[in-house]
Amino acid sequence: MVVASTLSDLAVRLSGSLGPALDQPDLFQARQVQALSLAFHIVLVCFGVAFPTMVLILDGLSLRTGDPVYRQIARRWSRVMLVLFAVGVVSGTILSFEFGLLWPEFMARFGDVFGFAFALEGFSFFIEAIFIAIYVYGWDRLPARTHFLTGIPIVAAGLTGSLFVLSVNGWMNNPTGFDLVDGKAVNIRPLEALFNDQLWHTFVHMTLAAYMVAGFMTAGVYALGWLRGRRDRVQRVALMVPLTLACLVAPAQIVVGDWAARRVADAQPTKLAAFEGLGTTQQGAPIHLLGWYRDGEIVGGIEIPRLLSLLAAHDPTATITGLDAVPAADRPPVNVVRISFQLMVAIGTGLAALSAVYLLTWWRRRRLPRSRWFWRAVVAAGPAAILAMWAGWTTTEVGRQPWIVYRVMRTSEAVTQAGGIPYGLTLLVAVYALLGVATIWVLRRMRHDPTDMDSTSSRRPGNSR
Repeated sequence: MVVASTLSDLAVRLSGSLGPALDQPDLFQARQVQALSLAFHIVLVCFGVAFPTMVLILDGLSLRTGDPVYRQIARRWSRVMLVLFAVGVVSGTILSFEFGLLWPEFMARFGDVFGFAFALEGFSFFIEAIFIAIYVYGWDRLPARTHFLTGIPIVAAGLTGSLFVLSVNGWMNNPTGFDLVDGKAVNIRPLEALFNDQLWHTFVHMTLAAYMVAGFMTAGVYALGWLRGRRDRVQRVALMVPLTLACLVAPAQIVVGDWAARRVADAQPTKLAAFEGLGTTQQGAPIHLLGWYRDGEIVGGIEIPRLLSLLAAHDPTATITGLDAVPAADRPPVNVVRISFQLMVAIGTGLAALSAVYLLTWWRRRRLPRSRWFWRAVVAAGPAAILAMWAGWTTTEVGRQPWIVYRVMRTSEAVTQAGGIPYGLTLLVAVYALLGVATIWVLRRMRHDPTDMDSTSSRRPGNSR
């Protein structure tokens, strides 16, 4: 409790007033419980969305070429996919309970509005679970083409499951599909809520982030072996497939990020002002690199004139709404949002530059880069991609504060009045630590398991073996 209270007081000093949220003694801890679960689960979501694509790419190459190396890697990775899915089931179940236990007023008031999206996500989950089981246990039991086709629903269900969950998040940032009468949601229009105008840029942005996380993390494992001298063909193929996929996606993420930022400027101008620390509404608003927000201005930053107006409105003279447009109680913690946003942008730019080096080297010289520093950067790119994703979600979620449903319901109004949340946070830290260690242990054991390499005979299209 002492540590949590100290962190809460520090957050207030860094960001200014959090408004009525401070009236709830356990609100800070409740948000940390939710944040911890989301931070753990979202990494698994990235692999659930992107990893099946990499497995199918290798399986398809095996079908097309008959090369046993592709099959060997695909078979091994399919088992990794199964393990990560199982761990994701555990963390996802914890998350589903937390919504009801931590935010009962939110669920009670608006559950009928976004419940349709969660129901559809449940269907996606079951489809994914069924076909992962068929795919993993179908090696050498199904005809080759049939086995490949059973992998397609895994990819599709991963994408649709992510779509429906992100639909709820988009709705929270710009609620629609209902009328509010006497504090109750009535005249509910579930399809309007599901396909809200914050969905598509959020979905595309997160999908690309998933491919970056899964691609760079997987490539980083093999890049480490590359640095240690393992240069056989299995190592080369297992390195190139995820690295190429991630490097193709990373530059596109910059374009999508611009799209997402402009949508934020339209729907949530206060959040955009927090990105920059723009204290007052002004024409031709600048951007400051680094620095610290204090008393309505940036201290110690490097100013780039008019750039915020140019990026947000594609007009260097456009007027950008500042934090002064809303009362202090309705502003997010600016420094937390601003630092997270700049960290996300900085890492994303670095990963795009790394991708450009790789792609240009391959395009011009038809070979992999030879610099050891490049491969060290690839090893670091996986954790960096996760950090950028966490920073992006911190920007999104903290930037919406103090609202759980933007300008409709405050987070302090939604939190449970039950006690014991700090103890729950401590228990959750222990559970996720144990789960993380167990997952790493299982994956390391699988590295030395020869059962995925016992058959090197190629599968011919249409044959069962």
